[in-house]
Amino acid sequence: MVWPFGSRISTSEDSKDEAESTKLPVSWSESLGRAEADPLGAAKEWAPVVGFSLVGLGALQLYANYLRRIPGAAFIRPSFFRTRSLFGRVTGVGDGDGFHLFHTPGGKAVGWGWLRKVPETRKELKDRTISVRIAGVDAPEGAHFGRPAQPFATEAQKWLSNYILHRNVRAYIYKRDQYNRIVATVYVRRFLIRRNVGLELVKRGLATTYEAKSGGEYGGLKAVYERAEAKAKRKRKGMWSGKAGEFESPREYKSRYQGQQNPNE
Repeated sequence: MVWPFGSRISTSEDSKDEAESTKLPVSWSESLGRAEADPLGAAKEWAPVVGFSLVGLGALQLYANYLRRIPGAAFIRPSFFRTRSLFGRVTGVGDGDGFHLFHTPGGKAVGWGWLRKVPETRKELKDRTISVRIAGVDAPEGAHFGRPAQPFATEAQKWLSNYILHRNVRAYIYKRDQYNRIVATVYVRRFLIRRNVGLELVKRGLATTYEAKSGGEYGGLKAVYERAEAKAKRKRKGMWSGKAGEFESPREYKSRYQGQQNPNE
């Protein structure tokens, strides 16, 4: 005699077995087999992993190229020259055409000046700034190694200090020179207007257009500097205010003292 409830019990047990079998762990080889059988499903499973990986790599690349603080000229990658600019705070002005820059990548947008402090003391700034030589112009030489200062050397240094010291500037970098300085065209905002610092020096008769047989960097602005120089000369501004026969350009001055080369030239 057949048990009247036998078929129902059997069906219930079979369904339990099937449910338990679906909970059993799946081996790596089986998962690969399933992926091959259902490539679209596998793609959906792996898409988030690949996406997060790409986002992570992109973030690292962004940091390395744009948000990594550069502590000195020696740390600038050769690939950055002519392709990148540096934004930062001027922490010191050494002469009429050179200064020290504390790199603040990202500026206020990433907290510099309100969440991240820019160092101010000499001790805090030691080995943490980039020496910058303003491209395309040449200011009068100061007194070095027993040599007398050129006329208007002090005025050029004072003017540059008043113009950019403790201000944010952007430097479009071209190369690292033999004195480990970064040669760059430099811009600063004054009264909301973006100014070319080197050009402003030339306009005031506090620098000449840089003279060099080769290796000069002008950022495509050599003709602009030469026109500004000619105008300053006509108006007898700054270094052009003396007697024409007594004028000696910074390049002529350096050539005269070639045997005692100034490391800040």
